[in-house]
Amino acid sequence: MSQREPFRIRIKVRHYELDSLGHVNHAVYHQYGEISRLELFDLAGGLDGELRERGLAPVLLESTITYRRELRSGDEVDVSCRASFGDGKVFWMAHEIVKADGTLSAEIRCTLGLMDLAARKLVAQPRERMAEAGIDVGVLDSPG
Repeated sequence: MSQREPFRIRIKVRHYELDSLGHVNHAVYHQYGEISRLELFDLAGGLDGELRERGLAPVLLESTITYRRELRSGDEVDVSCRASFGDGKVFWMAHEIVKADGTLSAEIRCTLGLMDLAARKLVAQPRERMAEAGIDVGVLDSPG
């Protein structure tokens, strides 16, 4: 069985995303990861449907970036996103930000949970709860 490629979205670096040194501001890398996560959730069935009707939403708990190579205005990058699930209340999403020439610019690893919005608490088994709400968790799952 062949492995699926992770979800990717292409983003062009804009001049207003640069810092005073002329490369992408550190916070913008987080934004690129967020764009990729939201697009992947949209592809998997969206966050505003039955999941929201059940009073559930994914929440970001932690985000860590390892910077590899700088990005400059006009660079085009592919931002990948893949999810992995275990037992308990959290799941993880990993991103690679890769320039069009194949250069790895950054890696992002995020810890997320699925929150019960009324109780303001994380729910157990987020993968199963999302699947029950119509999210195609197979689209989210990490290949291989």
